[in-house]
Amino acid sequence: MKTTLLALSLLLSLTASSAQAASDLTGCAAKKADIEQQLKYAKQHNNMSRVAGLEKALREVESHCNDSSLLKQRQAKVAAKKEDVQKREQELAQAQAEGRASKIEKRQQKLAEAQEELQEAEHALVQ
Repeated sequence: MKTTLLALSLLLSLTASSAQAASDLTGCAAKKADIEQQLKYAKQHNNMSRVAGLEKALREVESHCNDSSLLKQRQAKVAAKKEDVQKREQELAQAQAEGRASKIEKRQQKLAEAQEELQEAEHALVQ
């Protein structure tokens, strides 16, 4: 279930990212365009609970978003994701020192996930 939701979320963000890239929007304007794109998709697929949530998110962006606060939030998220990557690297090193193959594989997978999340956060930072 988590994997399906993660894949759907990633697909929606990639679709929205390509729409954003085409229009060269940044900051709050890009965030608004992303939500509008997801809203359009949710309406096309008759996902009314998603529509309601996205409409609320759109209202929040329109009334509260400003580029400087958005930049600060994204920078904080990147910093947190970097800390996660460092933690996962330490956990992997510890598992390697212990020499337990099952733990090493699990730690490598968690590190890869943390690195992917960091890349996504860094990508959002430049938008």
